[in-house]
Amino acid sequence: MLCERIIARLDVKGSKLIKGIHLEGLRIIGDPHIYAKKYEESGADEIIFIDTVASLYGRENLVKIVEKTSKKIFIPLTAGGGVRTIEDIQALLNAGADKVAINTAAVNDPSLITRAVKKFGSQCIVVSVDAKRKEGKWEVYTENGREPSGKTVFEWIKQVIELGAGEIFLTSIDNEGTKQGFDLELIKKTAAFCTVPLIIAGGAGNIDHIKEIFAVNIAGVALASILHYNTLSINEIKENLKDFANIRPKRI
Repeated sequence: MLCERIIARLDVKGSKLIKGIHLEGLRIIGDPHIYAKKYEESGADEIIFIDTVASLYGRENLVKIVEKTSKKIFIPLTAGGGVRTIEDIQALLNAGADKVAINTAAVNDPSLITRAVKKFGSQCIVVSVDAKRKEGKWEVYTENGREPSGKTVFEWIKQVIELGAGEIFLTSIDNEGTKQGFDLELIKKTAAFCTVPLIIAGGAGNIDHIKEIFAVNIAGVALASILHYNTLSINEIKENLKDFANIRPKRI
């Protein structure tokens, strides 16, 4: 059985690590390189960088962050934000990313997923899905949660799996940054049909919230606020989860 992962999510804007609520109202936290190293040392299984404004201003900044961080940490690194082309994916992989997350460009042109998987392999390609509840359903949003796509979340995830995506990174915009818990209905309904690893983000405020989602068939959880504001360390989370999930051991 594969181990479930505890992942540190780092949203960046320019050269700063930031955090918001509902992907808005961004607050500067600090230096992303320092936090990435801190989370590796405290037991993170992976790091995910998301450049929150790259879709608007380009992804060159993310390449620089990945390049610098990858020289200092030795756990898997995923990078996303503003990825529009095969060349963008190549640049991030060359900079040291192990996987690349795509959202807006994939929604606009789903063939990007197929082309990327053919060139780099499905294990490198993550589709990031930002979901917002709307009239009893969940809609896919693009541009880091700024723009509605008109696509329903479940149908989109089924499509990207068919196109070859190796992993789904699902964020609830409604719950993101609130520390009030995850959208369990969204997670359970997605996990019921998702045939590739499913990573969940958006809403963790305490250990009970994390325990709740590991009762569902997911591959891992990406955490931000609970780590950035020192509510819990990753080793503390792993210690609390050892009887609830098949997680990798905590670091000594």
